[in-house]
Amino acid sequence: MKIAIFGQFYQNNSEEPVHKLLDYLQHKPVSVFIEENFYNQIVKNKDFSHLSQFGTFEVLDASFELLISIGGDGTILRASTLVGDHGIPIVGINTGRLGFLATIQNEGIESAIDAILKGDYMLSNRSLLSISTTPENKELTERDFALNEIAVSRKNTTSMITVETRLNGEYLTSYWSDGLIISTPTGSTGYSLSCGGPILTPNTDSFILTPIAPHNLSARPLVIKDSTEIELRVSGREDQYLVSLDSRIATLDNDTVITIKKAPFKINMIELHTESFLDTLRKKLLWGEDKRN
Repeated sequence: MKIAIFGQFYQNNSEEPVHKLLDYLQHKPVSVFIEENFYNQIVKNKDFSHLSQFGTFEVLDASFELLISIGGDGTILRASTLVGDHGIPIVGINTGRLGFLATIQNEGIESAIDAILKGDYMLSNRSLLSISTTPENKELTERDFALNEIAVSRKNTTSMITVETRLNGEYLTSYWSDGLIISTPTGSTGYSLSCGGPILTPNTDSFILTPIAPHNLSARPLVIKDSTEIELRVSGREDQYLVSLDSRIATLDNDTVITIKKAPFKINMIELHTESFLDTLRKKLLWGEDKRN
């Protein structure tokens, strides 16, 4: 098996999981490649006597059979941009805080990777959002998809913006707010949730429109079919506004027309038989901790 390892930062909380993972993998019949920037961070900070036996990569291709992300959910979002449409399964070792996507904890690394190498897991197919703009924006062309959400928001102003929204060509409303989030089911536990959006199970065929701090209290989150084409036009006191694709940000002019729809491919997340999305919800949101339940 050809395995890729990716991390954004090598910090104190990463040292033990990285040690444990690499020590485990070096005794397995696998080929391991570490993302080059992450590899250099490890070499700079710690002396790994056996690190030289692992290769490095800059770009992934379809020959890889697994990507192991080390970090938090943000690291998995970044890893998804490397995987793209190659279909490489992703699993996350959590060194962050909440971790709805990166679910493997430090104490469970060996057992989790052992199960994966034996094929004892399920694949959770996660829908993506794609974006196009008129006129075209080169910053968004290369990686025009998002696993969690696409959001538009105000830039250099304290004033609200107006987000004119159409669904399949039909006018919905104009949100007068700080912005608007279009979220996938995967992203429903992220930015959208913090703005009052509902939680969707990962296999739901829906997207969520969640306004950010709307002026009108009647502007509520809306769940729509994921086959819907969404068109946005933004206006405000400033000439530009921000659009974000997960953690990637670009600046657009007010006359730009944004079209958002379901991407033509999905991201494959590994789900172990010892865990489930509902189990993760209970743990992360502390459901049932109230003794009255």
